[in-house]
Amino acid sequence: MAEYILIVDDDANIRQQLSEYIDLSGYISSTAADAEEAINLLKNKKYDVVITDIKMPGMDGLALTDTIKKRYASDIIVITGYSENYSYEEAVKKGASDFVFKPVRLEELLLRLKRVLRERQLRKHRNHILEKLQKLAITDGLTKLHNSRHFYYAIELEIDRSKRYNHPLGLLLLDIDNFKQYNDSYGHLEGDKVLATMGRTIKSLLRTMDSAYRYGGEEFTIILPETNIAEAETVGQRIRTAIKSVQLFPVPGKPVSITISVGVTQYSPQETVSSFVQRADRAMYISKQHGKNLVTALLSDQADNQI
Repeated sequence: MAEYILIVDDDANIRQQLSEYIDLSGYISSTAADAEEAINLLKNKKYDVVITDIKMPGMDGLALTDTIKKRYASDIIVITGYSENYSYEEAVKKGASDFVFKPVRLEELLLRLKRVLRERQLRKHRNHILEKLQKLAITDGLTKLHNSRHFYYAIELEIDRSKRYNHPLGLLLLDIDNFKQYNDSYGHLEGDKVLATMGRTIKSLLRTMDSAYRYGGEEFTIILPETNIAEAETVGQRIRTAIKSVQLFPVPGKPVSITISVGVTQYSPQETVSSFVQRADRAMYISKQHGKNLVTALLSDQADNQI
């Protein structure tokens, strides 16, 4: 992958010399005569490293470094003369990755540039790993939905948002009917396929703002922001119908369908997370008691409604 270097110096000869040497070293360089020109280039293109003189007309190299670190993702190497009243500590404090004294030895500058680029790649790699680890920490590996730990974090945020903006908040709790019997009949590997199918089907039916979670075992929860109980009930019915229509083949040539029982509720002002989730759970169990493959909506202590 090409690496882009921006050279900022008010001396045209130095700009040309550095640019030619960096290009010959296998990088792609651009040049700017001052900080203002450099910022205009940074607005339109991503540069891996900016090499800037510290003493320039207008905005000096330290101020430019400060601006770049606040607005852009480039690393910075600062160049200065021995006699100038700037210190390594000042440059680093502003965000510089390295500091080179004049007269610049091109070989030394190249070594420092390579080091900065190497550290930049290592940092990107580390951040990528951290992002993957963070995703793994909140994701159920089998269904690819969020896990129950993340569910409680997310629902707290959504309840807070619901109260702040006075928007309704819907919650679904789904349970696969007769899942133990399915596992006993076809084995746990086939049961895992059911769970994975659940994850894919649920995700395909949700809006961007909605979020789904494997709550535990064969139970799933879905948070529906800005959704009242009637709308949430419609979503529950849509998911129930979609799940029932999926054909599974635990035995070749013999299609099998599964069903789910769904509990639906809406957040009531001032109630706890626990009571909110428990009501959805209670609604789901009502669906079970009334024959399974049903959607039951339960709003506070009102009578339930099954579909």
